[in-house]
Amino acid sequence: MIYLDNGATSFPKPKAMLECMYKCMAEYCGNPGRSGHYMSMKTGEEVYKARKNLAKLFNIANPGRIIFTINTTGALNQGIQGLLKQGDHVITTSMEHNSVLRPLKMLESKGVEHTIVKCDRTGSINLRDIKAAIKENTCMIICTHASNVTGTIMPIREIGELAHRNNLLFMVDGAQSGGCIPINVVEMNIDLLALPGHKGLLGPMGTGFLYVRDGLELEPLLLGGTGTSSKDRIQPKEMPEGYEAGTVNAPGIVGLGCSVEMLLENGIKSIHEYEEGLTRMLDESLRNMQNVTVYGVEDCAKKAGIVTFNIRGKSCEQVADELSEIYGIAGRAGFHCAGLAHKTIGTWETGALRLSVGPFNTKAQIKTAIEAVNRITRTL
Repeated sequence: MIYLDNGATSFPKPKAMLECMYKCMAEYCGNPGRSGHYMSMKTGEEVYKARKNLAKLFNIANPGRIIFTINTTGALNQGIQGLLKQGDHVITTSMEHNSVLRPLKMLESKGVEHTIVKCDRTGSINLRDIKAAIKENTCMIICTHASNVTGTIMPIREIGELAHRNNLLFMVDGAQSGGCIPINVVEMNIDLLALPGHKGLLGPMGTGFLYVRDGLELEPLLLGGTGTSSKDRIQPKEMPEGYEAGTVNAPGIVGLGCSVEMLLENGIKSIHEYEEGLTRMLDESLRNMQNVTVYGVEDCAKKAGIVTFNIRGKSCEQVADELSEIYGIAGRAGFHCAGLAHKTIGTWETGALRLSVGPFNTKAQIKTAIEAVNRITRTL
């Protein structure tokens, strides 16, 4: 199988990460923060080590401002629902994932307004349109860093500057960029950053985190045992324990910390450059094929490692099946949990097929995928 579905989850996972997880489960794996014995304390140390690695990767001054979650969706919901209140207004874009749009829709019933700024057909946003959407009660801008449909990279630094000039909070969904594109929360004026552990960070499924800058206090979504203030029935709000109720996924977090260590050694910039080269090969080749429509920006320096396309005369599901069953190539067809993004780029009725590269893909694999698509077009 040639795996080109890294936008859903990265594969394969680093061997060193798997070894770290096995060692955790086989040798210590006590419940961190709950007991005073060696196993519990060792696990707590390794979990904190993962926080420190993540903080270093994203230039987060205080590792304690990182809340571990089960995925990006959990992180986004904690940030959105934990901060917004009746009378607030939020600005977002038409390229967002449902993990942003659905919580905002639900909060309408609680008196929270939102404006969806429409992007162009390539998935790009105009900063002037965001500025024009600001109202007196606007309190936050929420934006994806890179679209999970087209890969289009948003001007995060400029949006962050706009937010802070207007005393607005800035929340970033980094599901398609974390570990693939450099992110600096200070330079980009990011107040809240939601990321998965299992995509560009090369960690296991069931991991993710939310960074919350100093000075912001959220209402915890998950209430229960924290290992602190156990006599009190009120949920504590100390970071991060108050927002990680129950037993955390310690083996997963330890594995994530190991993967992040590898990324720190290799450098996100070099990974980004490598993936950009693979993306350019695939994108340019598909754009030059008859009966193939590629969506998103043509300049691959302005997109993450995603190439989304359709073949005229075939449904995206049919093409995905042929790639998988005949050529052994894994992709993802449909609407990618982002219906409004498909409406924006003109694939509301059809959906599209997404191929997404990762750091373990090779040029030879990309060439094979190009030839496979070319062969499918010849059968029309």
